[in-house]
Amino acid sequence: MGINWEVVSWTCITLAVIMGIVGLILSFISAKNMRKRREALGEVHTELKIGSKIMFAGGIYGKVVGIEEETVNVEVAKGTVIQISRYAIQALADS
Repeated sequence: MGINWEVVSWTCITLAVIMGIVGLILSFISAKNMRKRREALGEVHTELKIGSKIMFAGGIYGKVVGIEEETVNVEVAKGTVIQISRYAIQALADS
């Protein structure tokens, strides 16, 4: 008794279709999450003002002391002000 190649081929086709459907579902979920995150970051950048407490993408917290076109001056410790890209700001910290 030999291998039934028809059964093997239909099994492979069925698995490929199922994997394709799962891949599409995961890509739609990922795109939705990325859109939500992009909108949240847009809100952070529009609500940014002097005195806001922020968190950098690296997890460092600070307070905004100056805003320029592409950069933000942030006080990370008393008397220590650094200049960062406004796109390095991940979230507004709870006050």
